[in-house]
Amino acid sequence: MARIWREENLKPRRSGTFKLSKDPVFAEKVADVIGLYLNPPGGAVVLSIDEKTQVQALDRTQPVLPVAFAATEKRTHDYVRHGTTNLFAALDVGTGEVIGECKPNRNGATFLAFLKKAVKPHAGKEIHVVLDNLSTHTTPEVKAWLSKNPHIHFHFTPVGSSWLNQIEIWFGILTRQSIRRGTFSSVNVLVKQIRDYINSWNQEAKPFTWTATADEVLAKVRLVQTNVKKLVNNNAN
Repeated sequence: MARIWREENLKPRRSGTFKLSKDPVFAEKVADVIGLYLNPPGGAVVLSIDEKTQVQALDRTQPVLPVAFAATEKRTHDYVRHGTTNLFAALDVGTGEVIGECKPNRNGATFLAFLKKAVKPHAGKEIHVVLDNLSTHTTPEVKAWLSKNPHIHFHFTPVGSSWLNQIEIWFGILTRQSIRRGTFSSVNVLVKQIRDYINSWNQEAKPFTWTATADEVLAKVRLVQTNVKKLVNNNAN
């Protein structure tokens, strides 16, 4: 069995996750968001915004041991948690630059305050904002502010499909490169680490290259839906 796995490059130990959105206008939202990525309106700015919540300031009892010859990375199983912070971030889809701000809490007021900060550098331009369906993104205060700023347009990802938001890609990079292996003696140390990472990122910022069309994404989703139906039917029998 091991020989066959190697020859066929099979890796049964690996697993992934998936989620099928039940959004009734899933296809329309996918086409809308991907359209902004592949063919943004001329002269407009596209911002991808979201929050990375409850980022933990974990203080390991020993430093992480890095990968070495014939040895995997190792970390202690025990730690002290000194608290958490909430990272609000906006990715400029056209340039790759990131604006980020850490806050002790997450609500409609803190989101609106960050939104104002994120759009300020683009005064006088049409701004398209990609974000998910979190309730803090549609509070009465946010809606009132949008009505007074008609040059700012919200584009929501389908329900349960935050993976369509490019800032999630950046959150993953931040986690792997700066947070997951870190040892933080306080929330302030964690916040400084995040700020330093953002500053470093922006020094050589490059936009992500989005290649998948809406039709390709929808085709893959239909394939998963078909496989799930087959599995359910087989289990029923």
